[in-house]
Amino acid sequence: MILTKAHQKSALAAKEAAQWIAFAPVVFQSARVLRESGILLELENAGKEGLTLEEVAEKVNLSVYGVRVLLESGLGIGLVDSHEDKFVITKTGYFIVHDELTNIHMNFVHDVCYQGLFSLDKSIANGKPEGLKVFGEWPTIYEGLSKLPKHVQKSWFGFDHYHSDHAFPDALPQVFKYNPRNILDIGGNTGKWAIACTKYNPEVQVTIMDLPGQLNMAKSRIEELKLTSQVSFYPTNILDETLPFPKGYDIIWMSQFLDCFSDEEIVSILKRCYEALDETGSVLILEPFWDRQKFEVASFCLQQTSLYFTALANGNSQMYNSETFIRCIEQAGFDIEEQTDSIGFSHTLLKCVKGDKKNKS
Repeated sequence: MILTKAHQKSALAAKEAAQWIAFAPVVFQSARVLRESGILLELENAGKEGLTLEEVAEKVNLSVYGVRVLLESGLGIGLVDSHEDKFVITKTGYFIVHDELTNIHMNFVHDVCYQGLFSLDKSIANGKPEGLKVFGEWPTIYEGLSKLPKHVQKSWFGFDHYHSDHAFPDALPQVFKYNPRNILDIGGNTGKWAIACTKYNPEVQVTIMDLPGQLNMAKSRIEELKLTSQVSFYPTNILDETLPFPKGYDIIWMSQFLDCFSDEEIVSILKRCYEALDETGSVLILEPFWDRQKFEVASFCLQQTSLYFTALANGNSQMYNSETFIRCIEQAGFDIEEQTDSIGFSHTLLKCVKGDKKNKS
C-alpha cells in the first residue's frame, strides 16, 4: 500500500487540518461571497496601499458589519491580509477572483452540488442520487439536464466543457492519425466533439448517440453551423441493454462519458461496443483518472468530484482510477493497444481493440 502525505503529518498539523475540514462549508461560502460582492476585486484595485474597512464597505455598498465579518473570515482563510487599519488581497485571493479553473469549480460546487450534497449519506446508503431532488424528480441528472435552471445549466456545462475543451486540441490529432471515415460519438452531449471533428477533417462523418433531450440541444447547434451533411443523430437510452448500438463505424468515441456509469454499466456499454465494431475498428476513450495526474491537487479535485456523481448525477459512478477502469475494459473483451497520458490538463486517451473472444466474460 502506498500511503499519502497525510500519514506524515504531526498530530498538531493533523488536528489543524481536521478543523479546516470542520469549517470547510463556511470557508467556501465566505470565499464565494468575497468574490461575488466585489470585495476582493476592490482590494486588488487598491494595490499595496489597501483599503480600510469603511472604504471597502462604501465601494461595494454593503454595511460595515457585513464587510467586517467577511474580511475577518478572509484573514483566517488567507484571502486577505491586514496592515494597521488597511486590508490587502493575497495571492490566493487573486486566484479566487481571476483563475478560470477555480471559478468554474466554485460555480459548479455552489450552483450544482452544494444543496444536493446534504443528502450524500442517503445516496451512499441506497445508491441513488438523492440530492437531485433539490432540482426535480428524475432518475439521473442527465434526463433533467435540459430542464435545470439556466444558471445551474451554465455552471454544469461550464464545468463539463472546460475540461473537455482543453483536451480536444491534443486529442484530435491522436484520433485522426487512424484516418477514420466515420465516428460514433457516444454521449456526445451538445455536439462539441462532433463539431471539432468536422473542423479538423471536413470529410469525416460523425453520428452523435445520446438521450433525446441531449440531442435536441446538439441539433440546434449543428443546424446553426450548417453541419447537417456531416453530423447525424442516433437517439437512444444507453442503459437499456436491449437496444443494440449502430454498426459500421471505424471508431467509437467516448469522452468524459463512461465516468457517468457504474462498473457494471461500463462493462455492459463496452460489450455492446464490442458487438457493434468489426475486427478492424477501435474504441477510443478519453477520461481523467485521478491516479494518472501530474499534480496532487488535480487528483484531489477528481476525487471530490466523484461525490457529485454519488449525490446528484446517478448515485453509482465516479471519477475512476485507471486500474478499476481498465478492469472494466478487459471484462468487456477489449485489449488496450495504446495509452496516452497528459491529454489537455488531466486526461488519458485509451485505444481499445478487440481481444481474443474466448477471453470475453
